[in-house]
Amino acid sequence: MDTRQVDVAVIGAGSAGLNARREAEQQGASALLIESGPYGTMCARVGCMPSKLLISSADAAHDVARAGQFGVIVPEGVSVDGPAVFRRVRRERDRFAGFVVEDTEALPPEQRLRGRARFVAPGVLEVDDHTRVEARAVVIATGSQAFVPDSLAAVRERVLLNDDVFELEDVPESVAVVGSGIIALELGQALHRLGARTAFFARSDRVGLLSDPVVAESARGAFAEELDLRFHSTFEASPSKAGVRIRWRDGDGKSGDEEFAWVLAAAGRRPDLAGLGLEQAGVELGRGGVPVHDSRTGQCGEVPIFLAGDVTGERALLHEASDEGRIAGFNAALFPEVRAHRRRVPLGIAFTDPQIATVGTPFAELDPAHTAFGAVDYGDQGRARIMGQGRGIVRVYGDRRDGRLVGAEMAGPRVEHTAHLLAWAVQLGSTVDRLLELPFYHPVVEEGIRTALRRLARELRLVPAPCAHELDCGPGA
Repeated sequence: MDTRQVDVAVIGAGSAGLNARREAEQQGASALLIESGPYGTMCARVGCMPSKLLISSADAAHDVARAGQFGVIVPEGVSVDGPAVFRRVRRERDRFAGFVVEDTEALPPEQRLRGRARFVAPGVLEVDDHTRVEARAVVIATGSQAFVPDSLAAVRERVLLNDDVFELEDVPESVAVVGSGIIALELGQALHRLGARTAFFARSDRVGLLSDPVVAESARGAFAEELDLRFHSTFEASPSKAGVRIRWRDGDGKSGDEEFAWVLAAAGRRPDLAGLGLEQAGVELGRGGVPVHDSRTGQCGEVPIFLAGDVTGERALLHEASDEGRIAGFNAALFPEVRAHRRRVPLGIAFTDPQIATVGTPFAELDPAHTAFGAVDYGDQGRARIMGQGRGIVRVYGDRRDGRLVGAEMAGPRVEHTAHLLAWAVQLGSTVDRLLELPFYHPVVEEGIRTALRRLARELRLVPAPCAHELDCGPGA
């Protein structure tokens, strides 16, 4: 067995691991990147990018199908070429992932190592049966794995994970979607719009990341207009001639017995910690076997082991993984001089229709005694109605003590863009009255955000400076 000695060993070559390696090197440390699976980040291979490619095709089909509301008639209706859809998804997916693979493979051979790493002692790893790595510090960036509920064990061969969806050759005839989180809603709605018969089975009534009951109720209503949602449901799955038989009962007492070609298991992901030998690493394990760590430093206790990316079980998003990788790589390189880093304001987005977003402090973590609320209903908002997308609610949260905007939960048209504006405002510490002094064009969906901020200002008893050029055309502008 070969022996390698390095300053920083990074386990995992995803977004977090690549950024950790790069940052450690920039700080003057020698770094070794260890990966057992394919190169290319989860986002590029099986996450953000291929899912948005599939959603784009689905949205195009949906736009054609609803063109009649604008007086545009499509005589032949919508025809989806499923094989062409998935060929495009894979072609573009491979292009995005290929850039990452090329960059990773361009690293000098002495800076990367193939194989599965496991701790045999603090700071000491064995990679498969060929290399012993002795590192001054270790960054664990092994990502996450899709979770398959035990209730699907009997039909595992007919279960799709998000990784599998993009390898389909055609749109399935039918899919039972397990879950109502972001992955379930994004992929399930896309398959539905491409022509698959879908039904959603969820243990709760939560939608995406939303914890605000007002916004969540609006989102559930909007999705229910299009999708077959069965909240608070239980089910039994068994093999059938068609693929899978689902016997179910939901929270309203409704029940049924149906067959589907496939089941999409989208009930969440779990940190990928299997086989790491953490019991030999000298770290304290917390909930779910995840090492206890400080999210501002990435460090596990006082030892030179750092956590970054989806393996933390916290903010499982690309930009967060990249930030955590940089923080972990920086501190691993400089250990024992570890520095706490300021984290960016949380921002999460689901590319559903309506879109969903959360910004800053979520509703579930607000202090009711010091929080004021403002809202806009996009059913009344001018530009949303013009586009035929008048549904959803946005609620913004302000601190009564100083008038700052502290967060928002959103369901509505194009909130992928308006959420960014609010996230920037929260991170800059902007007060609501100052935000209302900024320009808003007419007619745009951003005017809805202005309406919500105005109502929040009234709750906060703030009086924004008058703006003579403002033009209102209805309750939601």
